[in-house]
Amino acid sequence: MPDDMPQTAPPASAAALPDYAVEVHGLDKRYAAAGRGKPAHALMEIDLAIPRGSLFGLLGPNGAGKSTLINILAGLVNKSGGTAAIWGFDIDRQTRQSRAAIGVVPQELNIDPFFTPRELLELQAGLYGVPPRERRSDEILTALGLADKAEAYARTLSGGMRRRLMVAKAMVHNPPVLVLDEPTAGVDIELRQQLWEHVRELNRLGTTVLLTTHYLEEAEELCDRIAIINHGKVIACDTTEALLQRLDSKSLTMVLGQDLDAVPDSLQRFHVELVDRRRLVFRFRPSEGPVPEFLAALNQLGLAVQDITTEETDLEDLFLQLTRGAHDAPRGDNGH
Repeated sequence: MPDDMPQTAPPASAAALPDYAVEVHGLDKRYAAAGRGKPAHALMEIDLAIPRGSLFGLLGPNGAGKSTLINILAGLVNKSGGTAAIWGFDIDRQTRQSRAAIGVVPQELNIDPFFTPRELLELQAGLYGVPPRERRSDEILTALGLADKAEAYARTLSGGMRRRLMVAKAMVHNPPVLVLDEPTAGVDIELRQQLWEHVRELNRLGTTVLLTTHYLEEAEELCDRIAIINHGKVIACDTTEALLQRLDSKSLTMVLGQDLDAVPDSLQRFHVELVDRRRLVFRFRPSEGPVPEFLAALNQLGLAVQDITTEETDLEDLFLQLTRGAHDAPRGDNGH
């Protein structure tokens, strides 16, 4: 990442920096019935606080309300109730300031194919009222690895480059909060990793990043805090580490040197499963520390162990556990 990555422009004094980049309290959204359809309650009194400088993940199944929440923050959807503030600016009372404080990268690619990347950034900067002398289109293109494509028509760019160009468009007004809505959908692994390198660098330089993704391993690796939303409600919000600790589940799989017909009596109390004649699976809670006792019991039996593998629960396990039964309820929005 070049050293000239655009810096987030904070308020004039350190004292003016807000503790939370985004705050919503009692945020509610109801959609009236359309035609013969039923009314939809997309968000139900959401409370959410995103710390300044964090890389925050917002997860949830399709129809959970994620896109509705993002669109309210971006000023694209009117809320039905509650309050929301971006970088300390209320989205109703300080509309201009709040919208200047956020940049949104939508899931859909909305790039005019007959414009060049430089032209697109200059146009976007003009829409945000950035004076020509303060625009940094070339700087942003360089930071996102698009400098050599500055004069190429957007239609000639690869999928990964177009995604990066979407991020560049969201940065033209130098917002302290960047929202990425499924930014790697349809992007191959290599380009996905490149994009995340850019996002990490932006975050390192002070930009608060709000990410929605269906790639749960990405959220687990990237985000320091995660909220899970389901049926329009926040059902979990904590540090990534704390959320994973909720599961407190791990397994040991041992390949033995001899065949077994059944689990030995002395191992029954460990609730071990014999999945084939030579493979034992021991599932346990790390917080209870039963592994030494189990291995001692195994050793007393004189069973030779040829191989041991471990498996820990991950964010996907927690996600499925918390959102189980999501298909039984009506969807809150059309996007996610």
